[in-house]
Amino acid sequence: MKVDGKHIRPIWLNAEDDTIVNVIDQRALPHKFIVADLKTLNDVIHAIKEMVVRGAPLIGATGACGVYVIALNLGKDVMQDDLLQTECEALKNARPTAVNLSWAVDAVFKEVIRGSSASERVNIAREKALAITECEAENCKKIGENGFKLIEAIRKKKKGKAVNILTHCNAGWLACVEYGTATAPMYTAFDHHIDIHVWVDETRPLNQGARLTAWELGKQGIKHTVITDNAGGHLMQHGLVDLVIVGTDRTTYTGDVANKIGTYLKALAAKDNDIPFYVALPSSTFDWTMRDGVKEIPIEERDPDEVRYVQGLYNNRIASVLVPPEFSPAGNYAFDVTPARLVTGFITERGVCGASEAEILKLFPEKRAAFASSK
Repeated sequence: MKVDGKHIRPIWLNAEDDTIVNVIDQRALPHKFIVADLKTLNDVIHAIKEMVVRGAPLIGATGACGVYVIALNLGKDVMQDDLLQTECEALKNARPTAVNLSWAVDAVFKEVIRGSSASERVNIAREKALAITECEAENCKKIGENGFKLIEAIRKKKKGKAVNILTHCNAGWLACVEYGTATAPMYTAFDHHIDIHVWVDETRPLNQGARLTAWELGKQGIKHTVITDNAGGHLMQHGLVDLVIVGTDRTTYTGDVANKIGTYLKALAAKDNDIPFYVALPSSTFDWTMRDGVKEIPIEERDPDEVRYVQGLYNNRIASVLVPPEFSPAGNYAFDVTPARLVTGFITERGVCGASEAEILKLFPEKRAAFASSK
């Protein structure tokens, strides 16, 4: 995507030294633009844990590049298989909810282990990591093309009037590699000169909507309004929302959706007001091993101080401000699960499907064959 006329991604290999993985430090946005260097496994784990990078597809791409970093550092000595596997397991455990992380790390590890020398393994890791990154970007582009048709249909129904879309958290290119998931259809619609307006949930406690989605949309010139997390239901009741599109960090093959905390409440409000609620995701975000999302998907609990403090710009520096009483305890559940019955459908790189096991497997028939062979 372009920022102030310059093409940029949230992750890339350093142009002068491709042993360094560069990422945008998203904790500082929108007030400061900081690029971080990832040179060691600890650097990569820290970036994922502390949300320097975030969003399921980007976490996956970072995990893939993390295996490349592991291979580089182990390649300086003898790259033992057990040590390589141990470090990859540590990387996979950096954050529990987003399935893309383990998927990407396993995909690179599977290829790297076939290399017969340290140098060959480093090259394999590099190429596989770059391939995964490019694949995720291409998948998001296709998500945009498939989701655009939903927006176009609403525009026709409204006879050219603006289409009002509500989104939660940040499922834009900052959370992916290009285009985003939830935002990809919006960008495609905008490029087709469809009049759209986006309601941007602030998304407490870290305000990824207010900080990141609003920044993205503003840089692309898309009309948007930042709202409090609890305003969505009111807007839906008064006919001010035509469509809800969100992303996801893990979705079961039966259609249950884990996404940023608060998504479930938006789905309930959309259902009550007969507003379509779509989830945009690449196939890498489906968990093909889990059936019951509410019971099985691990929900990350983060530092309570993320709830107790609010970050913002003060006197040209980023500062944190304490909101509740100093000694009041706080809970910080990072995700919730929206049951399939509340989801209108999924927007994927292969097309749009209903939120059911049958519909999902119809779009991904090779997974049905895998299930059959495992029985």
